[in-house]
Amino acid sequence: MNDLFDTIPEPQKPSGTKQNKIKKTIKKVNSYTAEDITILEGLEPVRKRPGMYIGGIDTKALHHLFNEIIDNSIDEVIAGYADTIDVILNPDNEIIISDNGRGIPVDPHPKLPNKSALEIILTTLHAGGKFDTNSYKTSGGLHGVGISVVNALSESMCVEVTREKQKYSQEFSRGYATSELILHGKTSNNNGTKVTFSPDKDIFEEGVYFDKETLKDIIKTKSYLVRGLKINWLDNRGNGLEKEKLQYHYPHGISDYITEVSASKELLITSKFIGKSSSKELEGIVEWAVIWTSGNKNNIKSYCNTIPTVNGGTHENAFKNAILKSLKKYADMVGVKNSKIINLDDIMSYTDGILSIFISEPEFQGQTKERLSSKSATALTNTIISDNFDHWLSANPDQSNKLIDFFINIANSRISMKQEKDLNRKSVLRKLRLPGKLADCLNEKSDGTEIFIVEGDSAGGSAKQARDKKYQAVLPLRGKILNVASSSAQKYFQNQQLKDLVQALGCGTSDNYDESRLRYEKVIIMTDADVDGAHIAALMITFFFKEMIQLIENKHLYMAVPPLYKLSNKNKIFYANDDDDKDKILKKEFKNLNNVDISRFKGLGEMLPNQLRETTMNKESRKLLQITIENSPMEYYETFIDQIMGSKAEARFKFIQENANFY
Repeated sequence: MNDLFDTIPEPQKPSGTKQNKIKKTIKKVNSYTAEDITILEGLEPVRKRPGMYIGGIDTKALHHLFNEIIDNSIDEVIAGYADTIDVILNPDNEIIISDNGRGIPVDPHPKLPNKSALEIILTTLHAGGKFDTNSYKTSGGLHGVGISVVNALSESMCVEVTREKQKYSQEFSRGYATSELILHGKTSNNNGTKVTFSPDKDIFEEGVYFDKETLKDIIKTKSYLVRGLKINWLDNRGNGLEKEKLQYHYPHGISDYITEVSASKELLITSKFIGKSSSKELEGIVEWAVIWTSGNKNNIKSYCNTIPTVNGGTHENAFKNAILKSLKKYADMVGVKNSKIINLDDIMSYTDGILSIFISEPEFQGQTKERLSSKSATALTNTIISDNFDHWLSANPDQSNKLIDFFINIANSRISMKQEKDLNRKSVLRKLRLPGKLADCLNEKSDGTEIFIVEGDSAGGSAKQARDKKYQAVLPLRGKILNVASSSAQKYFQNQQLKDLVQALGCGTSDNYDESRLRYEKVIIMTDADVDGAHIAALMITFFFKEMIQLIENKHLYMAVPPLYKLSNKNKIFYANDDDDKDKILKKEFKNLNNVDISRFKGLGEMLPNQLRETTMNKESRKLLQITIENSPMEYYETFIDQIMGSKAEARFKFIQENANFY
């Protein structure tokens, strides 16, 4: 037996130039050795890939450097060691930030006795006082990354430290110390840190400079977020009177912010939702200030440890959901109907304000810290906001009811616009949406026409064969439709079955109902003659009552009465609608006959088209039940629907106990 590999031909050796190319490739691969491995030391990785640390090399990234330094000073204020920060913008894109905090430590580090703590912090990633909670309970800095990154991306940096009235300084450039730590001797100042830096022009894009207004906006926001903080601003680039000197100081914190914001806006209600609360159990502080305005271009500005979380995060999501949940809960408590249709966008589009939390060891997505990912922030924010907003709603009933009424109107408008958009689509597009579903009648006018809404494709197939195509249409719906009595409007107009039904009828829903656009004179519900069929019929009637009550009031809605049994003996055939009807027919029509064939239809789909036509669809022989509303108050019917079809099981149980016949 030949070896299997004998059947594989020898590979042909390349010749000429090809061979040379292969040799060169192999030589190139073999030249990749340990000598080609680059080791980036110190802060070199930051300079090599600045985007990984500050998000890029553009204007936004440049201002991130400023944020990193001022956040260190803010941390000292929050920790209770400082109350004043000075910011100076000098010519040549130089920034000076100083505070009256404790001052960065300058004593030798125990692990590196030849270097001061200051030098280690400035030249080493992940070196700082924020890895535990002993030095800082909360901080905006990300564990020693910030100021070292600024050093790495600055062509010059000088840090001056005052501790116990002794002044020290050290020079840095591009991530390295360019001088020793210098002791200048005694000074009248107690403690503090002063950082002077100039971003490296070789790193940042050409023409990128610090923007005065952007810096002032950052400073102003920090002042709001830390109650009582003073930040002194000096634009030192001009001459004489051109120099701008300001102080930002807000004794009431974000309450002052919301007062300033509300002055230029038209408010929906006069009351503001403002507060501050802490939780020892959940280890954090939440502060908020909220107003509701008539404009729909508002937003909640969120912060964690004074860091702006422009992309939101766990705290912002928890805040918004707590507001929505509390508002709906209050609406249910005071008996406001239809509040379920309100969604988050309805509320937040008209909500303006600020959310600020303080937690230890926050977790952000990325070094730029634009989105909070700390799971602990969810429980903290949700608990505090829920409790406080519940109390606020109860304490301000008039204002609360105004809000709820407004948001219900907004939700109705949103839903109506969506309906209108769907219903105004061209009939061609509508047919494309219902391929094989709606079998329309031939008559273009609605006079004398009927649409049968049937349960399932199987029944739909039989009904399509049994109908009179000239004036009878068939729309099969698959299974049980959504119970609109226990669902929001948003859900039911996302439901494909109901969207198909609304489009087929053409008359719109709710406030957009238009009798003139109804495409059929009779709307006939045709379901199986069993318990499941009755349930589906009840769901359909509930939908029409909730969203198209004019259809009932104007006597357009009917129920078909298909048979449940077929009784036959030779040529003698009768159909019975239920067990009682079957017994009556047996006694009357098959009296003295023993061999009566009794068959039970499992569903409409099991009936032959001629049987369905004869018993249920033929105008001459069928039986229809008209759905009507008696002269009772509308509140009676609304309560009845809520009892038997609503989301409260206890109400349904009570109704059954009071009304069902038990044997």
